[in-house]
Formats: sequence, C-alpha cells, structure tokens
Amino acid sequence: MWVDGMTYESLGHPALDYFQCRYGTSKMLFRGPRRQLHDDYIAFLGGIETYGKFIELPFPALTEHDTGVKSVNLGRANVGIDAYLGDDSLVGICAGARVTVIQIMGAQNMSNRYYAVHSRRNDRFLRASKMLGSLYPEIDFTDFSFTRHMLATLAGTSQEKFKVVEQELKDAWVARMQSLIQLIGGKVVLLWLANHAPGAPDTRSEPLLIDRMMIDSLSGIATDVIEVVARPEERREGFAELVFGPLEEPAAEEMLGPVVHRRVASELASCIRAHV
Repeated sequence: MWVDGMTYESLGHPALDYFQCRYGTSKMLFRGPRRQLHDDYIAFLGGIETYGKFIELPFPALTEHDTGVKSVNLGRANVGIDAYLGDDSLVGICAGARVTVIQIMGAQNMSNRYYAVHSRRNDRFLRASKMLGSLYPEIDFTDFSFTRHMLATLAGTSQEKFKVVEQELKDAWVARMQSLIQLIGGKVVLLWLANHAPGAPDTRSEPLLIDRMMIDSLSGIATDVIEVVARPEERREGFAELVFGPLEEPAAEEMLGPVVHRRVASELASCIRAHV
C-alpha cells in the first residue's frame, strides 16, 4: 500500500503561471488571480487537484463558469486538514461563502498522538511522540522529513503495529473533519476525487487511509457528498492538455487531468444549483 513517493513542488521554472496570492491574514499561498470576497462566492479547499497543478482551468474555475458564482481557490499541494483548521482567516472566508467544497484529503498529514506535522506544510514530519517511539523502538525517527516516507517505513517494519497507528489517523481524521465542517457552519459539499474508490485495497495514491465508512460518518453534517473516480481513458486523453516544463513530466503523469476536472465541475455545478 505504501510507497516512499517524491514530493513534486519546485522543479525549475513552471510552464504555467499560477498567479499565486494570499487571502486575509493567512501566510499560505494559493492559486490566483486573487478574488474579491464581497458578493457571492464558492470556496474550495483541498489538495493539488483543487489547486490545479499543470491545468489551465481546474475544476474550481470551471465550476464558476458553469454556475455563474465566483470561485475562491484555496487548494494547496500536500495540504492536510490541520492547515485549514489552524487558520482562522481561511475558516472565516469559508464561513462567508455560499457553499464550501472540500476535496477529501488523506489522513497522513495531520498531527496526532503519534507524531506532529508542520502547521502549514502538513506533509512535513516534525517529530515522533513517546508513544510512537515506544511502539517502534527499532526506528530512528530523525531519518524522516515527510509523513509518507515515515508511514511507509512503519508499515514495512510491522503491519500489526501499523494497524494501531492507522486507526489513530482514521479516528483523528474524522474528528478534524467534523470540527472543520462545524466551524465553517454553512453549506459544505465533500468531494472524493481520486483514481480509485474510497477504501480500495493496495492503493498508493491520495487520499491515503480514507475509507467509505469514514466518509459516511460525515454525511449527517455535510450538505452533500460527490464521488468522482477518474477513469484511465480520461487520464490518458487529458494528459495532452496538461501544461508542464521538461523537468515536470513525472509529476504531471500523477495528475488526474483536465478531462476529469471537467466532469468534476459538471457534477459540482449540478449539486450547487440544487442547494443554493
């Protein structure tokens, strides 16, 4: 299930201008151009697909076109729930939106009882707790910089021990998502966007560790849940439309692509029109 994947962020001069910007008092950079927050808008939270890496018109922009309601793209690569929960400015922006769309993020990039992550760069592993050190005394945790690498090592060392860590992450994820939805307070649509269904076995792709039971546990407080599973032919067809430089091709191959984004936007637009 686990692989020690690279984190693709800065691979030379980007071929696509993302017009990066900030909102409110947040220290995080988001895809622009920056949008004004008066009038109606839809807020989008999520990972690299929400951000729209290598895509000229990612699904937040396409949803704006389809609904006529301005989109505010607050997606970021390698983000976790903690980055949003810890940023009052971003929570306030979502609370003021007509609808907030949350792309479901993996459970690995959160601080928990076993380890801590960076407050904004949630994929960055900071330190193990005494509990994790006691569970895995054979591992030197100073060797790790990223959560995925660390968890891959834990799983490879002992599947039995890893189940304990995995359950902690799943429980923490549900609790944090409940907190985030309740803090936003308005209409929240959850978006599953991946190349596999929730809980598919032996997956190496995001969102990690999320199963259908976890998503179903949020259905009572979320306005709606949309599930989009990218088909291989959609990804192949969309690859030709991606915009990337010579050094970025390996990273671009990991993206779901514009064809999938167009399907996401169509489904989101139908959902939003039904609820606003």
